[in-house]
Amino acid sequence: MAQYPGAVAEPTGDTAGQPRIINPADPIPDRPSTIRLFGSGSFFRLWLAQVVSSLGDWIGFVAITAIAARVGGSSPEASIGLVLSARLLPGMFLAPMAGVFIDRWNRKHVMVACSIGRGVVLLFLPAVDTVVGLFFISLLLEILGLMWSPAKEASVPRLVAPEQLATANSLGLVAAYGTFPVATLVFALLAKVAQSLSHYDALSGLAINQENVAIWFYVLTAFLAAVMISTLRLPHHRTASDGEERLRVSSALSEVAEGWRYIGSSPLVRAVMLGMATGLIGGGMLVPLGPVFSRVVLGGGSAGFGLLLTGLGTGGAVGIVLLSVVQRRLPHERAFVVAVIGCGMCIIGGASMSALLPAMLFVSTLGLCAGAVYVLGFTIIQTQVDDQLRGRIFATLYTLVRVCLLLAFALAPILSSVLDKLSDRLLDRTAVIGAWEVALPGVRLTLWLGGLIILAAGLLALRSLRPSRDPAATSSVSAE
Repeated sequence: MAQYPGAVAEPTGDTAGQPRIINPADPIPDRPSTIRLFGSGSFFRLWLAQVVSSLGDWIGFVAITAIAARVGGSSPEASIGLVLSARLLPGMFLAPMAGVFIDRWNRKHVMVACSIGRGVVLLFLPAVDTVVGLFFISLLLEILGLMWSPAKEASVPRLVAPEQLATANSLGLVAAYGTFPVATLVFALLAKVAQSLSHYDALSGLAINQENVAIWFYVLTAFLAAVMISTLRLPHHRTASDGEERLRVSSALSEVAEGWRYIGSSPLVRAVMLGMATGLIGGGMLVPLGPVFSRVVLGGGSAGFGLLLTGLGTGGAVGIVLLSVVQRRLPHERAFVVAVIGCGMCIIGGASMSALLPAMLFVSTLGLCAGAVYVLGFTIIQTQVDDQLRGRIFATLYTLVRVCLLLAFALAPILSSVLDKLSDRLLDRTAVIGAWEVALPGVRLTLWLGGLIILAAGLLALRSLRPSRDPAATSSVSAE
């Protein structure tokens, strides 16, 4: 019988009493009473912890933004921008090293420690009344989140069977982003809570306001998530490097390089990262340009932009549910490529519209495709990457996500302005095609360019993705 490093023998419960060899990298078996939708009771607890943690994160995000605007004085926009930049910087510089630690350390302990760390850091936030202080608090929170998220993603394949990973990732997407509207509602209700608490004389020494009550709520969610994760049955899969050169920087750097070499040598993983990263550059342009497109092209103003966001969210929700139903019958690699190409076509189609309703239809379809790209991309990486490398790969993916979104947010308005001036100078912002007259403002041209970037990424991924399992992905990191 094949033996695995760190394998343990457990009785099978049959009359022969023969032991069964458990591979630590395999999904952990659960009791028959497990909720079927979630694949295992352990994943259900992890998902609930993610829901609680994400709810607190969004409430804290809104609260910290409100505090930044309040303490920013005459330049609240600049204060908010500085504080939010702290959410991007750690990912660009520290994520690869964080991935090394995630692959070396017990991932359950990492998630518990990061959740507790968030709660402890947040306890100091009500005393902070400067933008610089908010920046460093946000920086610490992001570093802890940078450890928590890849550890969680790398742990999911240990808790559910491979055929249930797409459903698990769909549920994870719901937990991560579906809690945002709930968080905004809770934040609004906390104003009433703060008003009620302010009447108690025993609390007169505390600064009772909506933001601080929201921060205290965030602290409770962080500690609650730590307690929930601590109950998981998620043993550490020890590697050969766990007991060697534990604190040597050179060893850690070599492991970072090992993760990058793996990405470069695996066409499958490289194609997924390329599709997701460049897709975010094109799709991320919608965020800063959406209000301008609604006002200039569609004539819908702020209300029109709100409807476009509603369509995007609705399409994403439908896509997640639909994918959860049909994912077992889908070839994940090919479906991923189709979804990436679909995103590009939807952005081009939506930007070509001049009326709100057809633009909403394209944007809704974009949401459907984008949800599929996220779920399938994560599923492919989870199933194809060895457990010993998974933390580094997800940390690198999160780095790419942050860099690409930052590029999209920063470049889209500049590019739109440049293209608008060129269109005005060369074409008077109008092109005549037969009997059709097409307006060419810079915002439309920029969105078309974003769609073309996504299409190019999808075509490149199509050349790289293989219908069968990538041999490089199944190889072990260490010599076995």
